[in-house]
Amino acid sequence: MTVRVLLADDQEMVRTALRLVIDRRADLSVVGESSDGEQAVSHAIELQPDVVLMDVRMPGMTGVEATRRITTSWPGPGPAPRVLVLTTFDLDEYVHAALRAGAAGFLLKNSPPDQLTHALRTAAAGEPVLAPSVTRRLIDTVTALPAALLPNAPVPPDPAPREGRPEDGLDRLDTPGTLNALTERELHVLVLVARGMSNARIAAALGLSEGNVKSRVNRILTRLGLENRVQAALLAHQAGLTGSTRMTTTPGPRQATADSTGDPSSSS
Repeated sequence: MTVRVLLADDQEMVRTALRLVIDRRADLSVVGESSDGEQAVSHAIELQPDVVLMDVRMPGMTGVEATRRITTSWPGPGPAPRVLVLTTFDLDEYVHAALRAGAAGFLLKNSPPDQLTHALRTAAAGEPVLAPSVTRRLIDTVTALPAALLPNAPVPPDPAPREGRPEDGLDRLDTPGTLNALTERELHVLVLVARGMSNARIAAALGLSEGNVKSRVNRILTRLGLENRVQAALLAHQAGLTGSTRMTTTPGPRQATADSTGDPSSSS
């Protein structure tokens, strides 16, 4: 299936560059261009794209307001397109405003082409997309909130290390019914998700295929009862998992064999 993309940016040169990057992918296609927020809303209704790639700062109606109208006042038919905000400005107020307006994600204009196209596919699939730097700052913002403003959750205990496993920081997360449900390799994947790494980078770090990592991330979310990677990252940070520094990132032959045979979902 081809992902249909609407470009919304007031600079023609930027739209042209984005079109060149996107149209070179066989599974992506630019179906229209808008130079301001009002056009973005009307073109989205007219063209029914899967994803709107939306600039934040445009003359007249801003990208944030256009995002809000598309996501909250969609007349149909069918579901509203996902809006991926793309901007030069890595500022918290833009991130928060875009997410509150209903954006599926936030990406910087200096992102590599492969990261951009992957983000479009991810957004079209219904998953959230955040630039790694944005993910880390958003997590820092949420975890810095007073406890009274955060959902009630038990504090993970600090038990003795499991027999046969090194003290690597992961052992502190044996919380019954939550992180204890994950395998050691899934905990490793969760750490890297919390550090803002993409599936491709996690795959390279752990010696797995990208499809294998995607399956593991989905299984982690299911087992933990979470909806997206941001929630998973928040949970990992709350539990202190990201302080672990003794992770194995490239499995040896024995570990790789055990992982592939002991975990039925390890095949890509």
